Amino acid sequence: MTAHRDGDDPVTRHPRPDFADQKQSPPGWTGPMDPPPDHGEDSYEGHGLLAGRVAVVTGGDSGIGRAVSLAFAREGADVVLTHLAEEKQEAAETVRLVEEAGRSALAVECDIRFEENCDALIEAAVDRFGAIDVLVNNAAYQMSQPGGIEDIGTEQFDRVVRTNLYGMFWLSKKALPHIPRGGSVINTTSVQAYKPSPHLLDYATTKGAIVTFTQGLAQMVAERGVRVNAVAPGPVWTPLIPATMPDTTEFGKQSPLGRPAQPAEMAPAYVFLASPAASYITGEIVNATGGTPLP
Repeated sequence: MTAHRDGDDPVTRHPRPDFADQKQSPPGWTGPMDPPPDHGEDSYEGHGLLAGRVAVVTGGDSGIGRAVSLAFAREGADVVLTHLAEEKQEAAETVRLVEEAGRSALAVECDIRFEENCDALIEAAVDRFGAIDVLVNNAAYQMSQPGGIEDIGTEQFDRVVRTNLYGMFWLSKKALPHIPRGGSVINTTSVQAYKPSPHLLDYATTKGAIVTFTQGLAQMVAERGVRVNAVAPGPVWTPLIPATMPDTTEFGKQSPLGRPAQPAEMAPAYVFLASPAASYITGEIVNATGGTPLP
């Protein structure tokens, strides 16, 4: 009989609901969250899988973006990360974690809803590091509207689409000329792409489009030696949740594992897709949903 290793059980490895009912104003902050998110600060161990690489991670200030930035750094990559103006303090913590891992970090204030900002981000990354090996299109916006489609205003719809789709399109277009053979683009989609929640209609719509974009772009650039993949998380405990969801008490309880993921549990999928170990994987969606079956 195999001995149980403490902490390996995926059901009990991280906090389970019920959580405290907590609300924040968008975009949300890591500090007040209860329980605090785990980005891998005390657990992620690197093995040099991305040694000498340069990665651009949008939304790298917190949540999945922070966990990916930390993991990439511990795997040997330098990181350019984006944040909004109000997220400067959050971004500074990610920079600290990257530099603590012995790598260089560049935090760029960048609202990716605007093409000129995307241009400036790629220029800043290339000016600083000379090339981009990995582009992670992770920044996203959502806002729950339980009342129905009538409650989704044009302003909200425009913000969701421009953040989740336009930014990804512009950054991929601008970065690809600087991504050498062996590099990759990794997009963040969602379980919402396949199992949309009615109260997240606009967000789910964009996540479905990201799946299609990923599969199409992968075919378009395969001959360049650049791979394009995506990760589809299920519920993940990030600042976006208390900032945009009406009730946090049972968040993630619906997953077969009975809890939300921590950001640290998403990062290894991005590391794998960015590494040479995934050299024959392109146009794929890695589902990390806690057991929710997807197509």
